[in-house]
Amino acid sequence: MEAESEPYVRLASLRQLHQVMADMNTARSLADTLQTVANGVVTALGYELACVNLVRPDGDLVVAAFSGNPAAEALITGRVGSRESWERRLAMGETWGDLIFIPHTEGWILDDDDVPQWYTDGPAPRFEDEWHPSDRLFAPMYTPAAPGGNGTCGELIGVLSVDRPRNGRRPGAWGREALQMYAFQAAIAISNARLRANMQRALVRLEREQQALRASEESFRQAFEYAPSGMAIAEMGGDQHGRILRTNDALCRLLGRPASAMRRYSFSDLVHPEDIGTLLRTSAEGGRAELRLGRRDGTYLWVSLRNSVVADAADGPRFLLTHVEDIEDRKRRELQLAHRASHDSLTGLPNSAELRSRLSSRLCKRPQSTHPAAVDAMDAQGHPAFDTNGHGFDFRTDGAESLDEAYDHHVHTVAPGDGARDDGTKGLAVLFCDLDGFKSINDRFGHNAGDAVLIEVARRLTRGVRDGDTVARLGGDEFVILADGLGSADAQDLAVRLRNEIIQPIRAEGRAVRVGASFGIGWAHCGMTADEVLKSADERMYVEKRSRPKQHRRAG
Repeated sequence: MEAESEPYVRLASLRQLHQVMADMNTARSLADTLQTVANGVVTALGYELACVNLVRPDGDLVVAAFSGNPAAEALITGRVGSRESWERRLAMGETWGDLIFIPHTEGWILDDDDVPQWYTDGPAPRFEDEWHPSDRLFAPMYTPAAPGGNGTCGELIGVLSVDRPRNGRRPGAWGREALQMYAFQAAIAISNARLRANMQRALVRLEREQQALRASEESFRQAFEYAPSGMAIAEMGGDQHGRILRTNDALCRLLGRPASAMRRYSFSDLVHPEDIGTLLRTSAEGGRAELRLGRRDGTYLWVSLRNSVVADAADGPRFLLTHVEDIEDRKRRELQLAHRASHDSLTGLPNSAELRSRLSSRLCKRPQSTHPAAVDAMDAQGHPAFDTNGHGFDFRTDGAESLDEAYDHHVHTVAPGDGARDDGTKGLAVLFCDLDGFKSINDRFGHNAGDAVLIEVARRLTRGVRDGDTVARLGGDEFVILADGLGSADAQDLAVRLRNEIIQPIRAEGRAVRVGASFGIGWAHCGMTADEVLKSADERMYVEKRSRPKQHRRAG
């Protein structure tokens, strides 16, 4: 374009300028765009040198592209000039529209700043508009102004530096207008290239994140599907709360149910009715619980549930990830140990400690009263007594509205009247049984025969009572029966039936032996301790034993 005489411009020069601008907007990358911008200044605008100084994120400007001199390109490409120095340059010299021209008469003060620059050699100007080697011409590049903004330009994104026009003259009106228009188009092309680069980086990051997500999902799927213990994912919240969405093979095998059938249930449908409360607490809070789940064959299996709540930032808790571990063997061992601790190893009956625990659980201690008549307030059976006017004494304590509230709503155990005067009251009968003639069997036939007798007696006692009654071995040849809801006559009848069962011949060590039994009937009522109840029954048993002739004790 240097050969044209303004305002006459060759059509070929315009076509060349148009082609350069098209190349700027079709470059494949930001680096290609910057180099195309620098090359276009040389090929289309008629300058021998062009430099693209790009604003970095920190505000300083870096030489991002250079054209026209390979030696200069190698020297200054990549070097950085401070924003402060550049702002000083753009604030001095002559303004040609948006261009900044700093003549050699003023530019000498910039020789020592930190802006990278290339000095060209040449003769001094011979006429007024001739280009001097130390002249400087800058074309700032701004992003387009935002719609509705007050200014004509947006943010500074870089500066084009040009040097040595080929015609040797300072650019005229057409040259200035062309460079200014070129800088405007270059700013748009660079902004678009930056946007494309950012989008490409974002797409690369997104693809990497998606690959990582797919890898994570595959790892989870592998861990979920092939875990040696049961795994399940259940819905949280909404109408389908608790519904099982997905199970692994281990859980299906554990419960004997196919995966398609498992999706019709929630864990609340499968849990043992006694464990539903434990399940609900665990599901709401996450955490761990031990409970029983139903198998397809109707049996229940002890499992350990470990729940983890899966949530997202937007919707909160979404799913419940449940790990199900089979603990049937451990639970069985624990129950066996607990049974051994509370039951007699020979007969399998509850032992002395378990007997006292069961008996104590039915009894409560009467609250202490400061009422003057409290000492005489209970009759022999533990019933509240009455004053001389027939009114019951009021023993309320701590603001309780009634005696029952003072006893914490406990259902009190009371004793019926004696056998001769059965008043219809039902109570907790305690039958103390001592075998007659057992020692002689041990002495004559050995302890194995004695053990066989004890086992058979335990079996006959258990067979002779109701479901829910307790038969315990207190120790040696002493047994105790707890039978609730009996009157005095009922307890006597029970003792007779059990004695008649015990006196039947027993096979022990290949021979038939016989033992007798003495029963003492005591009655438990609140205010007594377990030991007091057992002592009372024991004393009655000895009374009954002494009242029978010795020769008739074994025969009953």
